[in-house]
Amino acid sequence: MEDLIITPHLTIPASELQASFARSGGPGGQNVNKVNSKAVLRWDLAQTQVLFPQTMHRLRALALNRITDEGVLVLSCQVHREQSRNLQACRDMLRGLLLEAMKPVIPRKPTRPSAGSKRRRLQEKKQTGEKKKNRSERWE
Repeated sequence: MEDLIITPHLTIPASELQASFARSGGPGGQNVNKVNSKAVLRWDLAQTQVLFPQTMHRLRALALNRITDEGVLVLSCQVHREQSRNLQACRDMLRGLLLEAMKPVIPRKPTRPSAGSKRRRLQEKKQTGEKKKNRSERWE
């Protein structure tokens, strides 16, 4: 396996990635019972030195359900019929997760609702109340 290039400044060495294969439940008909086409990619986050701490923190938050108790990120793919395509899909998933984790967090600026939005909200509430009131009057 070759190094995984995320950006020009970030590359995950191939020595940190482990790939394994298993039988898939995906497409392939009877071939599924004979061939190990499902790809499983593992990356030990506890041992890696390539990520900044803030990126690591965001990655752990994004991939919370895919990280084991030992700190290993596990990605699997069984969409395709070939091992190589499933492995490439796993690598693409990891690249996407890391690119998402590397995006800077823009804090939300608290704003107040405009006068027009308040007026529209109250008007809508009034219309909904009238509709319900008319509904109950009809049955009396």
